[in-house]
Amino acid sequence: MSPAQDRARSDVPGRDASSAPRRPHVVEPWPRGISRRASMRISDVLGALQLEFPTVTNSKLRFLEEQGLVEPVRTQAGYRQYSPADVERLRFVLRQQRDRYLPLKVIGEQLAALDAGEEDESPAPARLATADGVRQAPTVAGRFTPAALAAEAGVEESVVTELVEAGVLRPGTHGHFDLWARDVVVLAAALREHGIDARHLRGFRAAADRQVDLVEQVVAPWRGQHTSSSRARAATLAAELGELCGQLHTVMVRAGVADLAP
Repeated sequence: MSPAQDRARSDVPGRDASSAPRRPHVVEPWPRGISRRASMRISDVLGALQLEFPTVTNSKLRFLEEQGLVEPVRTQAGYRQYSPADVERLRFVLRQQRDRYLPLKVIGEQLAALDAGEEDESPAPARLATADGVRQAPTVAGRFTPAALAAEAGVEESVVTELVEAGVLRPGTHGHFDLWARDVVVLAAALREHGIDARHLRGFRAAADRQVDLVEQVVAPWRGQHTSSSRARAATLAAELGELCGQLHTVMVRAGVADLAP
């Protein structure tokens, strides 16, 4: 049928224009309104993400691609190229892993809901961060000195010393501490106000070590494989299991103290 005939049919009296076939509504994949022109190399993507995720690697990006969470295009030579929209999807995935320790399957379901328009979320701006993806603090080579750790936690340096002597904190190379030590000191200082000092926290350290050993056993098969994808899978699985262990410990403690309330 010619365009003229089609217009003539639409002008027939009594013919409802709404009865004409409608094109299906296509929802733009999330994030919407951001360029999908794939012109960024993997090095460009790492540069864009490392402000907030300093430890992200090529192997991590390839692993997330294998899981279907991002789909870069391939050049004729086989190189990956990403778009600004791809970068925002990656930032969403990395934040959900870092901040909420969500499994990749759940994150994939969230992205599917966003793509379908069932949920909505505006891309968040990047934040300056250290290797743990959260803070910026005075450190040496990405690690806290004892003085910097005490200053960051808002305590006297003697508190850090007591935690080290009790075995709760373990300094690394040259007596420096990793970035998680800040949270340990802050929580220990809060407990200290209630009369729970460093020596009482040795049990926490021992319990944490046992849980780490358990997680290590589970991820050992993946760590034993010498491929970048396997190493990325091991890191992701370890983070998820670590969060689950922490949640289980929290639930058990809360359940135990619930009976202490009047």
